[in-house]
Amino acid sequence: MFSFRRSVLLLAITVSASLGFQAPQLQAQASSTESTQPAATPQPQTTGPLTVQARLKARREQRRAAAIHDVYNHLYEAYIGTGYLRFTPGAALQHLNEYSWNVGVTRYYSDRFGVTLDGRGTYGSAYIGINQSSNTAVYKPAISQYTAMIGPTYRFLTEPRYSVSGRILAGGAYGNFSGDLGPFTPSELGLYQNGAGAAVSASIPVEYNVSPEIGLRIAPEYLLTNFGSTIQNNLGFTGGVVVRWGKQ
Repeated sequence: MFSFRRSVLLLAITVSASLGFQAPQLQAQASSTESTQPAATPQPQTTGPLTVQARLKARREQRRAAAIHDVYNHLYEAYIGTGYLRFTPGAALQHLNEYSWNVGVTRYYSDRFGVTLDGRGTYGSAYIGINQSSNTAVYKPAISQYTAMIGPTYRFLTEPRYSVSGRILAGGAYGNFSGDLGPFTPSELGLYQNGAGAAVSASIPVEYNVSPEIGLRIAPEYLLTNFGSTIQNNLGFTGGVVVRWGKQ
């Protein structure tokens, strides 16, 4: 019995001594293992900032779309103003400068497409030079033309502050070339005869929006007329104030 107890005690002391001797080695191995493992790289927090930027961009786009809709969803647009035209009053005469009044109205069927009715009167003084028929009694006679045209208008660029459109108009024109000729006829002085003809206009209206209802317009233009059975290729522009009303 005494021998068995002494054997158990001796075995316990031996095991304890062995564990105590191996503890520093186990701790060193654990430390070495932890040091060799790469540290976890922190992931950048991109979700939050990207979400904020996306929300800000979406809000800006919403405000821009609302501003564009507020300007260009009107049913009607009327304009009034003035214009300039470089015109040939006779087949053998030189070009002259003419000035005009211009009015019109557009009925829009969408934010971009509409139909325009346009009217204008154009006035100038034709230089006929030395003419044997009048013996210089008539030197620069006053002339005038009037047109009424209709056609499509399409806005191909729309921004809250400005727009750029294309417009094609066609209709009729009347020329008065005998306003102050006295006893002479237009043909005697080299002018076109009074009469009606066709008119075709191609222009690019550019509008600056003062407010959703008010704008300023300028429209470079090519105007074709056919007074005197000939074709006149005229260049000029119109400009004025635009007023919008009604909602689509």
